Amino acid sequence: MGRKFFVGGNWKCNGTTEEVKKIVTTLNEAKVLGEDVVEVVVSPPFVFLPVVKSLLRPDFHVSAQNCWVRKGGAYTGEVSAEMLVNLGIPWVIIGHSERRQLLNESNEFVGDKVAYALQQGLKVIACIGETLEQREAGTTTAVVSEQTKAIAAKISNWDNVVLAYEPVWAIGTGKVATPA
Repeated sequence: MGRKFFVGGNWKCNGTTEEVKKIVTTLNEAKVLGEDVVEVVVSPPFVFLPVVKSLLRPDFHVSAQNCWVRKGGAYTGEVSAEMLVNLGIPWVIIGHSERRQLLNESNEFVGDKVAYALQQGLKVIACIGETLEQREAGTTTAVVSEQTKAIAAKISNWDNVVLAYEPVWAIGTGKVATPA
């Protein structure tokens, strides 16, 4: 049996409490097919997770934008998978291109984070994708394959993983990604 259609929205590092409440109100009024056909997941910044969870309609789900690779401890600024589970947040984004590029998260580190989040009971949106340089060098398949293999090396069950392909090269470059 194939997976349900999946729609996810990452709010990145944006918003105020009032703006977030307006977005949630708009989402709550949206007409979508039933949960058996489509799964809708939104990813607000960490500080807004509780308010979004409390206001969002029950057939839509909330995701964190990241989580730490280990149980809590002396990791200032990080949020553990256990904390997300405690808050009732069912999803987490891991391996986003910005974390890979700006924070130098390696493929192996992303694989470790995916495995740890799954072990703690979270569902994972695992991000993969290539930069403009990689695309122009013709290494798209190799890059995306290596990113995916690093995750596959750490997990055996993909039931709670959604691979999110992001054409990083299309962000802010003026180049448009087509469905092809």
